[in-house]
Amino acid sequence: MTFGGDYAAEMPVNTPSDRCIALLSISKRSIAASALRVALLGIAPSLLWHAARADNFREVRYDAAKDQLVITMVYRGTNPNHTFSLKWGACKNVQSDSVREVAAEVLDSQWQDAEQGTYTKTTRFNLSDLPCRPAKVTLRTAPRFLYTVLIPAASSARQ
Repeated sequence: MTFGGDYAAEMPVNTPSDRCIALLSISKRSIAASALRVALLGIAPSLLWHAARADNFREVRYDAAKDQLVITMVYRGTNPNHTFSLKWGACKNVQSDSVREVAAEVLDSQWQDAEQGTYTKTTRFNLSDLPCRPAKVTLRTAPRFLYTVLIPAASSARQ
């Protein structure tokens, strides 16, 4: 008798039960693959729950006329009065590119608020003091939602 994958079993038939020999051959690879499938099935609902309840990006854009980063967040809470701020990382030079990179974590002032309703908030962040330009800005919010936007050099940002 053969089961899918690496599972194979041989079972003699028409023999007395005390002399019945069952040989079951299971490879380590198939055990690991099965364990991974079971683990992912167990984790998937948890991941979906976290994705549904986390602050997330609805829209991110660069406003060249005002030299601002415009971020629209969708979040769950008890009120529409959450405020969002940016915690900037260090600017990094990339050898193969003239554009520098910088990461910023989007922080929610009421990150522990009970999740009773869904709200949307647009916040503008002035970029006149951003030291590394042009830059690829990667925004992060828990749990690991990312959004990358290109910010032009300061001289070409305003006309």
